[in-house]
Amino acid sequence: MRRIDNLLTEYGISHRHPTNKIIHWICVPAIFFSIVGLIYSIPAGPMLEFDPFIGDFANWATLVLLLVFFYYYSLSPPLALGMLLFSASCLALANLLSLILPFPFWIFCLLVFLLAWVLQFYGHKIEGKKPSFFKDLQFLLIGPAWLMHFIYKRLGLAY
Repeated sequence: MRRIDNLLTEYGISHRHPTNKIIHWICVPAIFFSIVGLIYSIPAGPMLEFDPFIGDFANWATLVLLLVFFYYYSLSPPLALGMLLFSASCLALANLLSLILPFPFWIFCLLVFLLAWVLQFYGHKIEGKKPSFFKDLQFLLIGPAWLMHFIYKRLGLAY
């Protein structure tokens, strides 16, 4: 069995209750986005201001998401493509919200992050099982991939 299949199966063991699944469909993308947004909010500084062509995309979030992409690629190139599209959407939304919110964007991201985690833990209370990342931190990245693999299955795409 492929490593990605093992990870998705192990992650799925503590995510079987229908209510917990619904909560995860909402909160996992929200947490991913909020983390992207929090990292996006870190000032780029002179280290990332090296290319005027890249402009606003030269930020810490882009750099971190590039590393995350390589992790997903090592597990499944097709799944990595879906995660790349989702990550790019998160970056674009972060850029938009940072421009239009009437208060600092990082505050919004922090609130989303905290609320989503409260709901996640509530979902696991309903499930009766601890979150997978208590066993292994890499499951923090497997959660979004677990959801993406369901999208791939629904579309009839191999992951």
